[in-house]
Amino acid sequence: MTFSLPELPYAYDALQPYMSKETLEFHHDKHHKAYVDTGNTLLKGSELEGKSVEEIVKESYGKNQPLFNNAGQHYNHIHFWQWMKPNGGGSIPGELEKRITSDLGGVEKFKTDFMEAGKTQFGSGWAWLAVKNGKLEIMKTPNGENPLVHGAQPILGVDVWEHSYYIDYRNRRPDYLKAFVDNLVNWEHVAEMMSKTA
Repeated sequence: MTFSLPELPYAYDALQPYMSKETLEFHHDKHHKAYVDTGNTLLKGSELEGKSVEEIVKESYGKNQPLFNNAGQHYNHIHFWQWMKPNGGGSIPGELEKRITSDLGGVEKFKTDFMEAGKTQFGSGWAWLAVKNGKLEIMKTPNGENPLVHGAQPILGVDVWEHSYYIDYRNRRPDYLKAFVDNLVNWEHVAEMMSKTA
């Protein structure tokens, strides 16, 4: 099963002013495409050829770093595009809101802690909302790592690599994180991913 670059689920200019057309063109067409192309080259002839993206991520972790880097980032970005939508943010579907309240101390606390995870991830990486042992948890990981390799299932992630925000926000990562949480998150998709976790 080779990697393929998914189409964006919205127009390149659909997330403006929070994420520009230029950012999406570079991020999707150049960065994500590079992970797909490099990942396919590294996958060819390996023992992981033909496995799912999730299996490749888990099985290459700690064993084949170049393949893991590209497979991890491909997996992360497949979902990243889905985790955003035009006119995102806003109210959180009932069951997900209940879980955020019981596991993470309420919506406002979750938002603060999630943004803090993104802010304090040194260098490149991601901040996550994941399900681990049946409970919601906020995590952060370096580079292309994700919760899959830490026994968790990601249901929301924000990319804090500079290519995700530098065109629009320069060095103001906290402003980007706030815009993401308040105006871009596709909460219905997050809720749907949560409903599929064990």
